Amino acid sequence: EVQLVESGGGLVQAGGSLTLSCKTSGFTFDDYTIGWYRQVPGKEREGISCMIRNDGSTYYADSVKGRFTISRDNAKNTGYLQLHSLRPEDTAVYYCTASSHWGSSCLWDYFDITYWGNGTLVTVSS
Repeated sequence: EVQLVESGGGLVQAGGSLTLSCKTSGFTFDDYTIGWYRQVPGKEREGISCMIRNDGSTYYADSVKGRFTISRDNAKNTGYLQLHSLRPEDTAVYYCTASSHWGSSCLWDYFDITYWGNGTLVTVSS
């Protein structure tokens, strides 16, 4: 059974930091591009970061560039997203994804996402 389990969300004040984790199982983690999307109820989901399988290239949405950092630990089958300098507009449910994307399309081509996690809520208070 494929599982992607996010953790690390919570309530934080503006300017604060969080680290999200995505523990995976049931598929060969190394073979997949890992990404993070977020969604606010009533709004379109937004691809915010991804790390390409094998070559480690990273992509970020302009809205988070310079503030968020994606990483992965293939030995632990786990992906991470460090969130710094958080803003109230970062409040959303954050989803971990796994896909076969090779380039920046991992940020917007969510139709080709292979696996999704159930999400973790990040709330940033002003």
